[in-house]
Amino acid sequence: MRGPVPSLTSRLARLAPALALVAIAAWGTCRAVGAGAGVPDDRAWAAVSQRLHAELRPGELIVVAPAWNEPTAYLHVGDLISVDAAGRLDAARYPAIWELSIRGARAAETRGLRAERSFTIGGVTARRYPQAARTVVTDFAPQIGTAAVGGARAGGPTYVLAEVGFAPHRCAQVTPAPDGEVTLTFTDVALGTELAVGVGLADVFTRRDVRAPGELAVAIDGFEAARWRFGVDDGWVRRTIVTRPGRGTVTFTARAVGLKATGRLICFAAEARS
Repeated sequence: MRGPVPSLTSRLARLAPALALVAIAAWGTCRAVGAGAGVPDDRAWAAVSQRLHAELRPGELIVVAPAWNEPTAYLHVGDLISVDAAGRLDAARYPAIWELSIRGARAAETRGLRAERSFTIGGVTARRYPQAARTVVTDFAPQIGTAAVGGARAGGPTYVLAEVGFAPHRCAQVTPAPDGEVTLTFTDVALGTELAVGVGLADVFTRRDVRAPGELAVAIDGFEAARWRFGVDDGWVRRTIVTRPGRGTVTFTARAVGLKATGRLICFAAEARS
């Protein structure tokens, strides 16, 4: 004896997961096929490079949007980007920012700025954003050789170009002992109206194997001005501390959080600015 015949609605309900998978697969195939659409070719980038070489002024910064397109952009304009500029703390010290953009993307460095001029060639849009550049009175990371170092450490401090958050950064790198701290104290240094600090966990393979977070504290003339914790997925974390112009003592304390934090690479950069 045969049971009741399933209704059309019930049969469609059973097929819904399979139909959804088919739709997703079709969408993914279309995306893959069309992924190259609208991507500028080498001729467009070569033309942009030629014009940028003529218009870029000394001390101006080049950024790329979206960030995943940096390898292509660097292939054509990399000679205009110094290692220090690529590994910068942030963009505040530059008097102008050139943004090279495709597909309407915008760079974080140009938010809130107004473009002075722009041009588009073959899908690449270049915009120049002037800004009031901050003056750096003390750049701490390159001067780590002058700092008094304390605490338990497994390595460092060293001044390196490190990978943090899949981007290059010039920074002071230390490796505290597990659940330990490393201090770097700079005495009688010039301070401005703000202290900008960038910090993160270096090396993608270390972040894969060591999941414990890091921590950084900043003290000025013996008083703690800031302390924050950052994890393996946070990338390059920036903070700005208001300071009083003059001279003072600044101490950075880096900590590898947890007894399992073996080989935790903490990289930070700091600039006193006016």
